[in-house]
Parts: sequence; C-alpha cells; structure tokens
Amino acid sequence: MKNIFLTCLLFVSSSVMAQCDSISAMNSQIIDLAGKKLGKKVDRGECWDLAKYVLDETGAKWDGMYKFGRPLKKGECIMPGDIIQFEKLKTVSENNGVKSTEMFPHHTAIVFDVKNADELVLIHQNTGHTGKKVGKSTFKFSTITTGKYTIYRPVSN
Repeated sequence: MKNIFLTCLLFVSSSVMAQCDSISAMNSQIIDLAGKKLGKKVDRGECWDLAKYVLDETGAKWDGMYKFGRPLKKGECIMPGDIIQFEKLKTVSENNGVKSTEMFPHHTAIVFDVKNADELVLIHQNTGHTGKKVGKSTFKFSTITTGKYTIYRPVSN
C-alpha cells in the first residue's frame, strides 16, 4: 500500500512541475526581494517570515496565515516566486552511497528557480543549512517519501 501511495504522490508532483514559459511581474518582484535578503535574517528568522515579508512588500493578496495566494492545480506550471508549503514531508536521497534524510514538518519556502520537472532551487530561512538566515537549497520531488506540499501562486490585491 505504501508503494501505491508513493507512486501516486510522485505522479501528482511530476504533473504539476512543468516550468512556465514566462514569469509574472509579481513573482519577479518576489524573487528580487527575497534575493536581496540572502545571508540576512528576516524578522524573527522563522521560515514563514520571509514569505510574509515578500508578500506584504509586493501588496499580494493572502490570508495572513498559510494560504499564500492561489493554490496551483494539477498540471499547472510552476514559476520562480511561487511559494511552497510543506506539511509532514520527508525526503530521502543518496549521494555517493551516503543516504540523507530531511524533514519538513511545517515549512514555508519560495521557489527561486525551476531547474526541471523534478528539481527546484528554494530560497528560505530557518533551515538546517543556513539557520535563521536566508539561503538557497536544492529540492527534488523524486526524493519525497511521505507528507504533502501545496504550491501557491501569489496574486495581486
């Protein structure tokens, strides 16, 4: 049963992860603002604080909690500046024979770049990589073993 769930999760992930042909003006602003914070702590340094900062600065419409705009639908492309919310997500990867596990119990990140259908570059803070400062890291959908995520497209007020 676990393998069926994993297969379904990866199928849904792949169908959403097409790269967009262009990027919206709002998403461009979000990437620009987030990029200027690299190496710096935004507000308290919580992951959510970076998303709050860029959405408020761009005048985006959002619920002030964890709905960062319009959820992407199955098959919709993803673009830099979209925001991803992870819930109870676990990834397992292997590099040169060394297995690595990463947990995202409740984490918010901004898509900085879309490398391909499986790989994103995230910009976020409050991570094991950069601590409370803003940094970038790679995320691969193919490494997801459990949990879920929602990708949001920021929208104008």
